[in-house]
Amino acid sequence: MPNHTLKAASATAQASILVSLLPIIGVVFVAYLVIGLALPVLPLHVHEGLGHSTFIVGIVAGSQFEIAVFTRAWTGYYADSRGAKHAVVVGLLVAVLSGLCYLLSLLFLNRPALSVTILLLGRMLLGVGENFIITGALSWGLALGGTQNTGKVMSWVGTALYAAFAIGAPIGTALYASNGFAAIALAATLIPLVTLFLVAPQRAIAPSLKARPSFAKVIGAVWLPGVGLAISGVGFGAVTTFLVLLFAKHGWGQAWLAITLLSIAFIVGRVFFGHLPDKSGVKVALVCILIEAVGQALIWLAPQPALAFVGVTLTGLGYSLVYPSFGVEALRRAPVDSRGMAMGAFTSFLDLSLGLTGPALGLVASGVGLDSVFLASTLIVMCSLAIAARLLFVPSTLEKAVGATHENLNDNVVE
Repeated sequence: MPNHTLKAASATAQASILVSLLPIIGVVFVAYLVIGLALPVLPLHVHEGLGHSTFIVGIVAGSQFEIAVFTRAWTGYYADSRGAKHAVVVGLLVAVLSGLCYLLSLLFLNRPALSVTILLLGRMLLGVGENFIITGALSWGLALGGTQNTGKVMSWVGTALYAAFAIGAPIGTALYASNGFAAIALAATLIPLVTLFLVAPQRAIAPSLKARPSFAKVIGAVWLPGVGLAISGVGFGAVTTFLVLLFAKHGWGQAWLAITLLSIAFIVGRVFFGHLPDKSGVKVALVCILIEAVGQALIWLAPQPALAFVGVTLTGLGYSLVYPSFGVEALRRAPVDSRGMAMGAFTSFLDLSLGLTGPALGLVASGVGLDSVFLASTLIVMCSLAIAARLLFVPSTLEKAVGATHENLNDNVVE
């Protein structure tokens, strides 16, 4: 068959997969607008509106991810055993409850401690809801696209997620400026409720899990790429939690643009290079980690907003393929019938990273200043290079099995 015919057939197949994933991508996009709207304004509401310290800002921002660490295994098992669509629906319902907590917290603005406690509860519920949504969406997408397209499915779903961040950041800033945090809280309640109507007509995929595997076995399979993901995620956590406060400190303005640039760069990386993780795995992660670290260093050194914007853009571009690159390696090591649990376990490392990044870097900010946050994040992100390098020399379960099969075949041939 001529080469151009093969390329045309491959392009047609990829387009067909993308079309089948569009409803799932749409659900992820709309659902993640809730997080995107709050990204640029939550630190301002907690720090300036309620008068709490940067450490408390870090706790509130990170709580969504901290609770996710403890629920990833549960949501992954739920998606495998009950079906991906059920997991997404449950996630959306929990997200509605989170928005209601946001609204409730506004009734106690004159009691900042109580208000931030209720807000913290809402953030934790959002973490559980986000767990169900993203784990269900990834399981659903992998069932439709096949494991041979793991990197592409993760890239497309991630593109929808960060497109929501890119669009949500300026909208959230505008809503906050005109109507305060009440507008954010109302949107956080209504958006997941409306998204349920997008999910309802979609065809469910039959559960893949026949018997519950050991979570320890799944963790044992994915922990190494998971640690790499966790360390590299510190740069993203630093930007989303502290960049708004850094801009406010310097009086630069337009902090929402930084969040949008982060998301746009992330999307560009996924759209144009999203096919690379399926082919090259962690080799892609090595390059991307370096780009992310350079971006963090530029934010630390920036004497003016223009250089900070460049740093944010490089951070988004570099970080864009770290998740699918490590994710491909994680799934290669995981049990075949436990994709949901494997993705939940793998992603829990990112949750752990983002959950700890907020309070830890908040202490750095309180102790030595906001600028030092990005020096710390630069050094930490660089550490993930060692994990990516090690993964190049540690064969996955699949590779070991294939190698063993080849050895047996060779032995039989000799005999």
